[in-house]
Formats: sequence, C-alpha cells, structure tokens
Amino acid sequence: MTLETLVTKAWQRKAAWLWLLLPFSALYGLIIFLRRKAYQLGLLASYRAPATVMVIGNISVGGSGKTPLIISLVKYLQQRGIKVGVISRGYGGETSQMPALVTKDSAPNIVGDEPCLIVNMTGVAMAVCPNREQAITTLLAAHDDIQLIIADDGLQHYAMQRDIEWIVVDAERGFGNAQLLPTGFLREPLSRLENSTVIYHKKLDNLKLTKGELSKGAQVNDSALTMQLLPDPLQLLIIDEEVDKSGHRATPHTNLALPKVGSIVHGVSGIGYPQRFFDTLSTLGFEVIEHPYPDHYDFSLAELLQYTKHPIIVTSKDAVKIKALWRQQNLLDKSASGSELTSNPDWDELAARLWVLPVSAELSAACYQRLEQQLKNLGIVSSLNNDISPST
Repeated sequence: MTLETLVTKAWQRKAAWLWLLLPFSALYGLIIFLRRKAYQLGLLASYRAPATVMVIGNISVGGSGKTPLIISLVKYLQQRGIKVGVISRGYGGETSQMPALVTKDSAPNIVGDEPCLIVNMTGVAMAVCPNREQAITTLLAAHDDIQLIIADDGLQHYAMQRDIEWIVVDAERGFGNAQLLPTGFLREPLSRLENSTVIYHKKLDNLKLTKGELSKGAQVNDSALTMQLLPDPLQLLIIDEEVDKSGHRATPHTNLALPKVGSIVHGVSGIGYPQRFFDTLSTLGFEVIEHPYPDHYDFSLAELLQYTKHPIIVTSKDAVKIKALWRQQNLLDKSASGSELTSNPDWDELAARLWVLPVSAELSAACYQRLEQQLKNLGIVSSLNNDISPST
C-alpha cells in the first residue's frame, strides 16, 4: 500500500493520529491565506483572458466527479451553439512538451489522462499546461472564436482570473474532519465555498442491471444544485478496432458476454476516490475484489495480468491509459518480431477480461438554469431557442 493510499484511508475513517499533524495544517492554512490575499491586493500578478473563464474545481483532495461534470457541461454547451473550449494543467503529462493542444490522437503520458478522456468524449477544443495563461493563449491561437473557456481544476490557481466558479462537493464523503491538509483532506477552508456556485455530488442508489442494460431508478432533485453519476452499460475495453490499430491480429473479443450480476470481478481504480467506483460496482450487483491505486496511477499491463480468473473492470479515466499501453505493447511486439503478429496468448487472455464502466454526470435542472443565467450576465447567450433541458 502506497503512502498516498494509506493517508487517504486514514482521512476516510477520520483516524485519531491525524490530529498530530494539526500544526502543519495551521502553517498550510496561513500560507494559502497570505497567498490568496496577495492576489486580491494585486501584490501578485494575475492574468485576465480575452474570453470568459469558468473554473470548475473542488476544495478537497480526491475525486468529486469533476471530470464527468465537465464532459456533461461541454456537451450541453455544444448543443446550445456556444463555442466552448477547455484548459487543464495536464496532470500526469509531459510538462516539457506543454503548452499543447489535445486531440483524439494525443497520448495520455504526454497531455494527461483526464484531458484525453474529455476530448475523446466531446471533441472539444482543449489545451494543457501548468501555466494556465499559456494554456489559454495556445487554445485561443488555434480557436479564436471560443466564447467560453472551462478551466479544469483551476480553483486554487489564482494567477488566472475567472468569471464563474463552480465548486463540486462530494455529499457522501462530506468534508471529513473539516481540517486542512494534512490533518484533513481540505485544500482550502470551508469559508471558500462562499460566493461560489456549489454543486453537490449526491450518491446514486437503486440501480438495477436487467438483461445487460442499466435501469436508472434514482433522479436528481431538480430544484437543488446537485449532480449524480449514472453508470452506463459495461463496455469491452480492448475491441477489435483497437487490435487492428496496433497491428496485432488477435482473437475477436467483441462478442464476449457481459460479466454476470452476482459474479466476482476485479475492480481496478486509479482515481481520486476509488471507493465510489467500488461501491457503484457493488450496487450493480457484483462481488468486488477491490484494487485501489493512487490517483493518475501509471498502470502496466504486467500489473493487470496478476488479476486472474475473474473479469477486470476499470474506470473510463484508467481505460484511456490502458488502451495506450495496449497499443504500445503490441507495436513493440510487432517491431521485435519484424512482422505482423498473429496472436499473443497473455495479451489475448487479458483483453478478453478487461471491461470499462463509463459514467455520465446528470445535473439537476437548477444547475443548467444557474449556468444559463451566469452566462447571460456575461453576455453569452445561446443561439438556439429550445428549452433549458439538455438533450438525452
């Protein structure tokens, strides 16, 4: 178990020994207070983009459903005829190659896993760089008609000015012991929620798996600023198309049967809050062998091979990296043999057991109403006249 996983579990169970770290939290709190004040007073310079900037982030460490939320918002804005772009730090990517535009052919180890997922799901214009000004400049240089820039996880990046702030709060996890790092998992104090739009990510329950399709029984409260993550049907991770791209002709896998409800599965997750993923699999009726990894973990195929006998189910974010590994491994095998491969038993067996559980963020009507009003106040109005409800 890594140190990150150990501390995360301690935060989840509110371990008593964490209070020994309180002096460090006090120092951390003082530093972030002084830093924010310095930006507010103009002692530190901040960048104003020539387009409207909407920041989506959280005040806690770990996943809160931010990436699925961004994907849903981008799709909604695209449907409304609003020119939207996305920027990100590109965590896990190669900073020496940034700023960089993200395309559907971009590699996760270059631009980061979450940017790859966002672009693959939406086709949105996107740029990555730890320096958000450089990311915005790169994005607008390639797409000068963008009206709205969504900044992924830039809440604490005060060097970038913003027009809208949405803070995602995991309602199930709450705020733990309500302490700052490292005693608790808060990046900023609870007072940071004031004057921002707070979206509460609520736990989804009452799911039923029937005839291989999901029946989504829970609905969000339309009058509250809430969201839920709805699991979509399981998908085979390595499909025939992926095999063809790598040059590796393997046994076809597209007709494999879905893992059955009640069966044992390996749940493999390298996201900020893996327990939510495991709980979702359990709610769907699987008996889950849990394999939590640190957020943005760099998997290896050999690592996945150790999980034998049962299907392996991963998150969409992890699937992006595993697909890239698959292509890379098969290209290496092809290069070593000097010809097109016919089959590799180890990789074929793994591909037949790898599944991904996609999720979609469902927002309450109040969220879309708030967004429409905020954009209208900033002079951004949809070119369409249809109602507020997003299309399904």
